[in-house]
Amino acid sequence: MAKRPRNTRMRRVDTALRHVLAEVIARELSDPRLGFVTITHVEATQDVREAKVFFTTLRTRERRGSQEALDSARGLLQSRLATELRSRSTPQLTFVYDSTQQDAVALTRFIDEVTADTGPAPEEPGEDDAPGGPDAPEESE
Repeated sequence: MAKRPRNTRMRRVDTALRHVLAEVIARELSDPRLGFVTITHVEATQDVREAKVFFTTLRTRERRGSQEALDSARGLLQSRLATELRSRSTPQLTFVYDSTQQDAVALTRFIDEVTADTGPAPEEPGEDDAPGGPDAPEESE
């Protein structure tokens, strides 16, 4: 089943959550397990009681440590969200590693391998190669 597009209100909520979380992670978390983390996007439920926070790391080997650090800092992050956003409810955060970038790189490599195995694509005849083109001998009557 296809996902419904997010309405304007939910996009604004997601963006606000992402901004606050990114700021708090950058300025207040000092966990040594935390690598260089980027919050790629946030998806809150319609009632804003839960939110999936998608993140990526600069180095893939930092992924597990960063996941653990974010999970252990969940309470601090939720309290900062409550303070900054002043909303009725504070979402329960779930951190999910966003593998979109690695998937895109793997797909690009696969496409490069397939195209390298098949060789260059044959060129289609252009105007110059068509009969009667500039290099064709002139026909005499």
